[in-house]
Amino acid sequence: MSLLKELEVAVLRLPAKDRVRLADRLLGTLPAPLGQSPAAILAEAERRDDEIENGKVRPLTEQEFWAGVRRRRA
Repeated sequence: MSLLKELEVAVLRLPAKDRVRLADRLLGTLPAPLGQSPAAILAEAERRDDEIENGKVRPLTEQEFWAGVRRRRA
């Protein structure tokens, strides 16, 4: 078994609180998407939130979200 797979198995056994903490630490080590600044990322998040709040777009349901994740993995 590869080291990555071993880590994945071990991490998935952790309590949710510990997995969230680990995910936060890992995400903090990654560069900003598409080289965007934190301010640009926040502005985009606020724009999208406004679209949802104003009814311009409909957010995905949890089931729709996970169905999309499964399609991308296939």
